[in-house]
Amino acid sequence: MFIFETKRIAIVIFGAILNAISLNFFLIGANVYASGFTGAAQLVSSVFNDFIGIGVSTGILLAIFNIPVVILGWFKVGKGFTIYSVISVLFTTIFLEIIPITEISQDIILNAVFGGVIGGVGIGLTLKVGASTGGMDIIAMVLSKINDKPIGTYFLMLNAVIITLAGLLYEPENALYTLLTLYVTTRVIDTLHTRHEKVTAMIITHKADELQAAIHKKMVRGITILPAQGAYTKTDKHMMYLVITRYELYDLEKIIKEVDPNAFTNIVQTAGVFGFFRRD
Repeated sequence: MFIFETKRIAIVIFGAILNAISLNFFLIGANVYASGFTGAAQLVSSVFNDFIGIGVSTGILLAIFNIPVVILGWFKVGKGFTIYSVISVLFTTIFLEIIPITEISQDIILNAVFGGVIGGVGIGLTLKVGASTGGMDIIAMVLSKINDKPIGTYFLMLNAVIITLAGLLYEPENALYTLLTLYVTTRVIDTLHTRHEKVTAMIITHKADELQAAIHKKMVRGITILPAQGAYTKTDKHMMYLVITRYELYDLEKIIKEVDPNAFTNIVQTAGVFGFFRRD
């Protein structure tokens, strides 16, 4: 339990570092905007600095923007998810303040692409372990759960406002480069975060009752338990058959290691599911 939670927190912090690097090394200096509330904070920071003459950092604005969404996530998404999201936002804010804004390249296309890739990896890894980078992630996560579609699709839709404002307030080219960054980011996120994909788990175990209770305590999934026998040992066992999202594999692996480390588990890709399958 401790090892899994430590690993999860470490990945969330690593994702925060990647997000900060994406912004301070690539996007901010090129006036290209990231996805979600990070991009919104970046845009507002630019507006304050360029039009009003007030210097407000992207990190501080990111923390402020996330306050109402974190409250919403606490009630609508889950307390555990929200706590890890707060950790992500907190460390992203810290790293944005610590890491200096450095212009590695003056090529705006390179900045847009590499900023998008690094930011997408940071967001994707964070989502994969059951957390988020806050803000738009939580909104997109809710929509993805409701409609069972890739989360990156909603990132692109929800970020249309940032693209439009970037074009209106600054050069139209900035909107196009921002669109490039957002597209790259969403493709990377969908590669790493695969909640909408289904997999079938077949678990051979001596502890079917204990595993069933532990799984149902963590997730609401139907389980079929079949009698089985080892061909070599001739010992009686059970095979547990269940369909889950790829996103839930992390929790399933954790449960199996805790309850029955000797269980044999086979995970296969599921092309489709007919009938009732709980999406939330």
